[in-house]
Amino acid sequence: GGTACVMAGQPFDTAKVKMQTFPNMYKGIVDCFVKSYKQVGFRGFYKGTTPALIANIAENSVLFMCYGFCQQIVRRIVGVDRKTKLSDLQNAAAGSFASAFAALVLCPTELVKCRLQAMHEMQLSGKITQGHNTVWSVVKSVIQKDGPLGFYHGLSSTLLREVPGYFFFFGGYELSRTFFASGRSKDELGPIPLLLSGGFGGSCLWIAVYPVDCVKSRIQVLSMSGKQMGFMGTFVAVVRTEGVLALYSGLKPTMIRAFLANGALFLAYEYSRKLMMKQIDSY
Repeated sequence: GGTACVMAGQPFDTAKVKMQTFPNMYKGIVDCFVKSYKQVGFRGFYKGTTPALIANIAENSVLFMCYGFCQQIVRRIVGVDRKTKLSDLQNAAAGSFASAFAALVLCPTELVKCRLQAMHEMQLSGKITQGHNTVWSVVKSVIQKDGPLGFYHGLSSTLLREVPGYFFFFGGYELSRTFFASGRSKDELGPIPLLLSGGFGGSCLWIAVYPVDCVKSRIQVLSMSGKQMGFMGTFVAVVRTEGVLALYSGLKPTMIRAFLANGALFLAYEYSRKLMMKQIDSY
């Protein structure tokens, strides 16, 4: 699921990070794509793909594993049998709990990904003199400069994004599946309803938490050039100097990516889960 998510949405994620971190460099999504292509070529859109794959595989592995555990916790809290189907709201709460665990594995890999994606802009703006073009060179520079804890720059903003965001993510996904099932079992849904439900869930997540993600990207990328303020300091500084709309820079590529990538994520997740369950049942 994580692999499908990255391959479907990486170019739009790269545009998102560039526009969030350096909103004055680009007039919009088309301008960002055209300038990036001229400067670094098509491969530039897949900068940070390796850490993005690691991040998404790690995040979604932990997220969906913990989602199952958190569903059981929610069942205990509401006092129902462990095989009882949860409501859409209860599933949303379980997903929100699960995301806190996923954030711990996501933050370090997403920091490396964001830095690689915005490396060219950091050099253009004069914030750094020498760019790091490989995953290992970024990892090495973080360890040398800040030690292992340097990978957790932006953890608080990652948690602030993940916990409420995944409430809307799983809530939107389950609500959409309920709509398409219309009385039938959700497990009977075909690929198109699953794609649309995943896309709707992803769109709900990003609409709800986009300003928080923008602050997180700023902290993780700009901390390359020196000590960066925390979440509230960065948030206030952006609003004061650039205005509220700066927090929504890159929203358009994000929404395109959210629908495509999360549709692919849930489609791959549901079908791989069914395949694994059949394998288990056959033993």
